[in-house]
Amino acid sequence: MPSTPRRPELSADDLRVLNAVARLGRLTAAADLLDIDHTTVRRRLDRLEAALGARLLDRGADGWQLTTLGREVVERSAALDDVLDQVQAIAEGDPAVRGTVRIAAPDGFGSLIVAPALAGVRSAHPGITIELVTSTRPLSLRGSGFDLAVTIGQATGARVRAEALTDYALRLYASPAYLADRAPITSVADLAGHELIFYVDALLTVHELDLAPVLGGMRTGFASTNVFAQYEAVRAGAGIGLVHAFMAEGDTTLVPVLPGEVEFRLRFTLSSRPESPAVGAVGIVRDALFRAVDERRAELLPGG
Repeated sequence: MPSTPRRPELSADDLRVLNAVARLGRLTAAADLLDIDHTTVRRRLDRLEAALGARLLDRGADGWQLTTLGREVVERSAALDDVLDQVQAIAEGDPAVRGTVRIAAPDGFGSLIVAPALAGVRSAHPGITIELVTSTRPLSLRGSGFDLAVTIGQATGARVRAEALTDYALRLYASPAYLADRAPITSVADLAGHELIFYVDALLTVHELDLAPVLGGMRTGFASTNVFAQYEAVRAGAGIGLVHAFMAEGDTTLVPVLPGEVEFRLRFTLSSRPESPAVGAVGIVRDALFRAVDERRAELLPGG
């Protein structure tokens, strides 16, 4: 009888390739990260699937996605990259924590709160490489593309671990020039007819930000998907903006509008992937984010 072909041996290098593809979602991106050719990535994935006798990845609309078995394999081998980096560092006499951490965060919070915290991480841990992706979009829960993600509201899904990071306030602000040309605003009723500066309603994909309808009588005169564009439009006198307090509070070029009556409080949630490869580095970044929001609580929740 012909003998059954032997399966390839399980390889740590092949597992590292799978982890990279799981994290980035694309073969070419994984190849760039690992400094190998994308055909080598495909060959090593084929070899790993042959060694395990099952498919680990399926092609999806936005890149390669893990199968159920693939997720389990990645979760159990998540620390592999971290361990190998630490072993290499010890061999070189360098005890520093190493690893690449990709963070997704909303644009305003990511730029003004997260970025300075990450700069502190880099200063204290030069072996950690940081990738910050900023966008106000729903978090993809397909289990790849980030190590940590800050989202507005509560993240749900079986493939991420989520914890409350901080609450934050949104308040109304306007420029002195805008207010000077109009009747005084002393109550919510006086907002009727005023121009609201906020997100583009048709493109608003985060339902927690759908706050404009409760500001009865205001009409959206300027809308943008970017909070910095909204902020500059308020400063330029285009209308009254519903702005993050941590951006606008203390800016002498803006005037709070009905600060004692209109305030919305939302929550930033921090999510992490269980299979994230750089376990030690991710833990350091997570702790830095919690320290940052504690230190800047007065900006996030003025008067709170």
